[in-house]
Parts: sequence; structure tokens; C-alpha cells
Amino acid sequence: MLSKFARLFVIKTRFEAFAIIYALAVGAVTRGFVYLQTYPGIPGYLLFAACTGAVFMAGGKLLDATRGPRHRRSSLRRVVLRARTFG
Repeated sequence: MLSKFARLFVIKTRFEAFAIIYALAVGAVTRGFVYLQTYPGIPGYLLFAACTGAVFMAGGKLLDATRGPRHRRSSLRRVVLRARTFG
């Protein structure tokens, strides 16, 4: 029973990842507006940027995690080959 409940929280498709990224972005922008009201000026803008920047990083990880294994292997191969040429 617990495993069925846990399956609800597994992101399987890119559509689910985009839906979660959208929800994260809405929450981050809302939190950013609160920061702008609480800390007027440059500190508020910096905190707003930090909130939205976190969504970009999390979104990239989510989208990378929902790619198929074939795409992951080819991108890893590119990274390894690029590291060899610079090393």
C-alpha cells in the first residue's frame, strides 16, 4: 500500500516535469514579490533573482532526469570527450 502511495510522487514524463516546474515558478515569483515588499531596493531584487534562479536550476535537473537513457548516455559521452580534449 505504501509503495502505491509513493508512486504518486515519481516524475515519469516531461509533461509532469513541466507542470512541477510551473508550480515551482509560481511559488518562487510569489515569494520574490514578498521579498520586494519586505526588502525594498537592491536587496529585494537580489532575493527575487535568487528565488527565480533556484527554479532554473531545479527545472534543468528535472528535465535531465526525465530524458531517456539513450539521450543521457550520448550527453555523458559528449562531456567525457570534451573533458579529454581540454585535459
